[in-house]
Amino acid sequence: MTHKVLIADDEPNIVISLEYLMKRAGYQVSIARDGQEALDAIRRERPRLVLLDVMMPKKSGHEVCQELRADEQIKDTLVLMLTAKGRDTDVDKGLGVGADAYMTKPFATKELVAKVAEMLGAAP
Repeated sequence: MTHKVLIADDEPNIVISLEYLMKRAGYQVSIARDGQEALDAIRRERPRLVLLDVMMPKKSGHEVCQELRADEQIKDTLVLMLTAKGRDTDVDKGLGVGADAYMTKPFATKELVAKVAEMLGAAP
């Protein structure tokens, strides 16, 4: 079974890069360019995993994660936060609102692909 992955990021170059990596790894990919679009896409498409940027227009990644965890229909969606904010307090906040994992930008593409595979329970 091919897992669905939603990329939620407002930076076009990052979206292009992540989309390429995830498709090459064999995942179905959809894109959201702001926090509200991300929530709408999660409810509509039911991805297994969301690569979620923290700093986005309309709703932050933290707000998206909080709303996702509060919604019975989508609360089991896996969330990997990707952000330039890498201080311990930022990581704690991300995990505190319900993210399953947290990676800081810039990240090594091999590490990201391996982390996604690990989260989805598949060998990279």
